[in-house]
Amino acid sequence: MQVVLIDGDGIGPEVTAAACRVVAAAGVKVDWVRAPAGAAAAAQYGDPLPDETLEMIRRYRVALKGPCTTPVGKGFRSINVRLRQGLDLFASVRPVTTLPGIKTPYEKVDLIVVRENTEGLYAGLEHEVVPGVVESVRLITRPAAERIVRFAFELARAHGRRVVTFCHKADVMRLSDGLFLECARTVADEFPFIQFDEKPIDNVCLELAADPTRYDVLVMENLFGDLISDLCAGLVGGLGVVPGANLGTRYAVFEAVHGSAPDIAGKGLANPIAVVRSAAMLLEHVGHRPAAERIERAVVKTLQAGAGLTPDLGGRGTTTTITDELVRHLVG
Repeated sequence: MQVVLIDGDGIGPEVTAAACRVVAAAGVKVDWVRAPAGAAAAAQYGDPLPDETLEMIRRYRVALKGPCTTPVGKGFRSINVRLRQGLDLFASVRPVTTLPGIKTPYEKVDLIVVRENTEGLYAGLEHEVVPGVVESVRLITRPAAERIVRFAFELARAHGRRVVTFCHKADVMRLSDGLFLECARTVADEFPFIQFDEKPIDNVCLELAADPTRYDVLVMENLFGDLISDLCAGLVGGLGVVPGANLGTRYAVFEAVHGSAPDIAGKGLANPIAVVRSAAMLLEHVGHRPAAERIERAVVKTLQAGAGLTPDLGGRGTTTTITDELVRHLVG
């Protein structure tokens, strides 16, 4: 099996190497095809996301991506936005679950955030009306709205989830979110055995802070999803332990959702769990569910044992020691 590997910047090469090692230990033979992206690619090719990288993903259909830095002040668009729009990766999927050994104010959190990836304010439709006045267009279309809500319901059905909550602000943005809400209600009628709920996004934020266990699957537009997915990661220990996927009808990119952390790059202190769990999602996507489940169990056992953990997880270990522990729990 050939999979594109984007090492990324900063700690990216360290955490992706750890993920590749864990995948191998899980017994899945992968031929990793490296592709450039990020600051290093910008320096070498004049573009942080060279066309050849997009073409490689189109060829092999699936990729694992480390954190990338988009150079600031040089006119480059976000790498992630370009990947999502260029490959029509319309669905961002962020599973959020409580993990052992990580102290948080909440227990038994188990939800999935589904975010529309290609429209909204992140469509990049903005211009300067007059000097000092900038206008950004919040794009919502019926086909994209119906597609992402249908995806959320199908995901819920496939994973035995019972409630899909659509998050909106239709009381203020009556046309854009009004259309999205109308589409959500229409699609919900296709899934009579899954409960449908609709809530204003500010209410959702309040209830997530009070009791996130009440939620199952959350679906929303692009900007709301960007904020809520990171908020939910904070409920279970932060971006260092939460996986992510960007999915389309033809292509899929799995990625660590944290930053490139240049301050600890090369020091061997990076926590690879987010990208390891993203790799597990990749394996499930391509039909290796047993291996994916074994990796998830190894993550749980490693955190429960508490040995070899990196400093952000309360330990004194390194990227190598925590990877050693993950592998040990996989093969032991």
